[in-house]
Amino acid sequence: SIQDKNALHLYSVNGKYLGSETLKEEVSDMCVTGEYIVMGSLQGFLSIRDLYSLSLSTSPLAMRLPIHCISVTKEYSHILVGLEDGKLIIVGVGKPAEV
Repeated sequence: SIQDKNALHLYSVNGKYLGSETLKEEVSDMCVTGEYIVMGSLQGFLSIRDLYSLSLSTSPLAMRLPIHCISVTKEYSHILVGLEDGKLIIVGVGKPAEV
């Protein structure tokens, strides 16, 4: 965060700059799983972005409270979201029939 601007920058393993994306919210936690970046913000949004293009894969989910931590299960079937008030929200990943 530089002067109230937040950005996500992508670099290769060799340090080559690949791109960046300006963010509207302040990231509190993130988790890289497979080809996606799962991010939680202090404004209470859960976002899933493509790892290579940094574009949003789905529209952000509003959790209504600041997100403090994010984790993804080993099978990539659920996202665990810890909120400021101590609640644990479990978000199913995939099509509704699979969840």
